[in-house]
This record gives sequence, C-alpha cells and structure tokens, in this order.
Amino acid sequence: MPKKKNEKTSEASALKEKLFMKRKNTGFEMSEQDTAKADKFCEGYKSFLDTGKTEREACAEAVRLAEQAGFVPFEAGASYKPGDRVYTVNRGKAIILAIIGKKSVAEGVNIAAAHIDSPRLDLKQNPLYENEGLGYFKTHYYGGIKKYQWPTIPLALHGVIYKANGERVDVKLGEDDKDPVLVITDILPHLADEQYKRPAPKLIKGEELNILIGSRPFRDDKASEAVKLGIMCILNEKYGITEDDFVSAELECVPAYKAKDVGFDRSMIGAYGQDDRVCAYTALSAILAVKGTPDRTAVTVLTDKEEIGSEGCTGLKSSYMKFFLFDLAECFGVNGRTLLSHSKCLSADVNAAFDPTFAEPFEKLNASFAGRGVVVTKYTGARGKSGTSDASAEFVSEVRRMLDKDGVIWQTGELGKVDFGGGGTVAMYVANLDIDTIDVGVPVLSMHAPFEITAKNDVYMAYKAFRTFFKN
Repeated sequence: MPKKKNEKTSEASALKEKLFMKRKNTGFEMSEQDTAKADKFCEGYKSFLDTGKTEREACAEAVRLAEQAGFVPFEAGASYKPGDRVYTVNRGKAIILAIIGKKSVAEGVNIAAAHIDSPRLDLKQNPLYENEGLGYFKTHYYGGIKKYQWPTIPLALHGVIYKANGERVDVKLGEDDKDPVLVITDILPHLADEQYKRPAPKLIKGEELNILIGSRPFRDDKASEAVKLGIMCILNEKYGITEDDFVSAELECVPAYKAKDVGFDRSMIGAYGQDDRVCAYTALSAILAVKGTPDRTAVTVLTDKEEIGSEGCTGLKSSYMKFFLFDLAECFGVNGRTLLSHSKCLSADVNAAFDPTFAEPFEKLNASFAGRGVVVTKYTGARGKSGTSDASAEFVSEVRRMLDKDGVIWQTGELGKVDFGGGGTVAMYVANLDIDTIDVGVPVLSMHAPFEITAKNDVYMAYKAFRTFFKN
C-alpha cells in the first residue's frame, strides 16, 4: 500500500534531522539563564577593552587580574606542584600564565594562545612638525587598516617615552572626559573631486594620516615654528620631555571612544581592538576561572605583534613561548621536546563574520556568522592555503567532541572565498613547534575597523570553549 504524501514528508524530515548538518544559533539555543550570564560576562570584557587599548596596557591588566587570582611570577628551576599558578611577562608586551596540572607535563599541556596587539597608528620617531600655523604628528600605521576609516574620529594617545636619562614616562591622553582628543582631518566633499578619482586604498594615503595636535603659537612674535614650540612646551611641562625623547618612545594613537552595547536589544558589543582582545579576554578569563587543579597543565599565552606577522622578540615567531615551556619541563625533569610533542593548542583568534551587506567576498556554506557561536577554523591562510597550519582531522574530531560534550555552541568558518585573499593567525607558529593546533575564536563584523562588532553570546561561548579545554 503506497504511503500518503504526509508520511513521505515525515520520513524525509526524519532523515534530514538525522543526516544533515545542524546549524545552531545562540539566540535560540541558549537558555535565558545563559544569555544573562553572557551579558554579565561581557560587562567585564568591555572594561578590559577600555583599560587595555594597547598591548602594554592589556598585558598590565592581565598581570593585575592574574595576581588577584593567586598567580605568582614563574622562576626557572624552581620546584612546583599540581595546582600552582605562575605567570611570566615578556618585555611588558606579552604574558604567559600556567596552572600546573595533575598529570605530568611529559603528557603535554593545553595552550590557548591569543594576541593583544591591534591595528593602530604609531607615531614616527621624529613626529612633531608645524605647517601653516597648525601642529601635527606624523604617523606610521601598524597592521592592516582601511586608511580612509581613520580621519575625523577622536583619537587618544597611549604609550611610553624613555627620556635621555632612562626615566620612563607613561602617556595616556584622550580617555578621560576632561582630556582633549587628537584627530586626522579630511577634505570637504565640495573640494574632493581629485580625491574621489583615487582608488580606495589610496583615498587617504599613508603620509596623509597626520594627526592634528594644536594651533596656538608660543607668545613670542619673533619665534619661528611658534605653534610647534608651544606644543613642545606643554609636553615638557606635562611629561618632562624634549623633542629628542620621541626617538626612544612607543606612542600609539587609538580611537578615543569606549566600548558600547550595540542594537536596541543590546545583543552586540562595538569597540576598538576586539581583534583579538575578545579572544585574549576569554582565554585569560578561562584560566583565571579554573578551580582547583586541572588534569593537564593549562597555559594561556597573550602575545604581541600578530598584526604584523608575529615578528620580533614579543611575537610568536620568536622563541619566548618555547623557552618558557622548556623551562617548565625542566622544573619537572622532563625533556622540553617531549612536552611540546604531546601538547595541544587552541589558537584563540577571530574570524570574519558574514556580512549580508557585503556578501560577495564570502562563501556562504563555509562562512561564520555572528550569533551562531564560537568559530572553529581548521585552516586560515590565503588562496592555496598559503600561511596556515591546517589542523588534522584527528585533532578537529577531538575538539569537536570536547565542545559538544560540554554544550558549547560552535560553528565552522573560513576567511572568505578561496581566491579573495584570506589572512593568518599565530596557529602556524605554534604548530611549527610540533604542537597540534587549531583556530578557535569569535566571529567579528567590520574587522580591523576602528569600531568592530561582536555578538555577546559568541563572546560567552568562546569563554566556555576555553574553559572546557582547560578542564579536559
């Protein structure tokens, strides 16, 4: 006897439920209780964003939170036992935290590695000049930015200056409501015909990212460069510096506004520097939240220089993380290579969230979406997987089972269509140490813009993913 039409439909629905991929949405899958937890968690995250707008500030805040949670400075060669909490800082710009586990480090450690640098505008070593009665700073942009996004927004100045005598001066201007802000000007549309003829990458040129810093001349009609002199007098009075001291300074201009809720439903966060401080904060919070002693030693790495290829002694192309892990192994009489080869890493970095307004660069079947959970990215790279570690099926399977077991809502994603470009993370530098590594992070809208967007539920799921990783 033939089946009725509704019976066939029912059979098809059952098979689809059994066989098709289940794409989840945190908005539907999360309970009201978990949504409330996400909102609460993100209040701390917004504070972290406002406090740590540079890699130095984020590192210092991580140290403060770590010490508050009972972590102490690591000493090579010291004796440690399960449950001990240690940290080490690399040149004030990167930090590694560890909780010693029950199992021997010979069985490896669990690493979550994020970066705390973000695209910005660095001052040049000789930045101060005057032009037609206006004072300016010359800048050199850091990381991948759309240069046209940076003019006409309020900018704050952060960083350090080392004077000729070696004295350190900390600078943070533009964040307090009473502080002045700095700005880059742009040409008015009425006179922009020639500018409009430029290709988009040159709509604003690198050498046009000049920061306006003042206009009042020093009150001496006989002085040349009177505006520059007036500004230099203010800087000397406030910080005790001379113009020569810019040579030994690290000064960064970043957006002056604070992290804000986005949307009528307050479901999203808008802020500068969410790539990758969203993963840095969730990975940091996860290790700070570990109660008691984990089975495997838990390690969180917050590193520098990812946005320019992880170069330099504070980036993960250097050996500082490897040296720490070797020193840790030595504390227990274990060969460092043995520790590395049995370790596992979640490279905690963001992915590009699908943007319906700019859908063309995305391949929708393999894109990540805001609001659908933390993203597991098997490989990054560009075009023919150039510059990626490409995690093994075995490790993807392990991560998949781990997340499902603890109820973490997750998705997979690639960084755009195959021939549209792509990008990289620290994953390949960790994998180069013979450590199984995969990218796990938060989808971001408007990535690398001065105001990036994340979904609060995704942020919370990232925290839950790293917390689960440290428990296993």
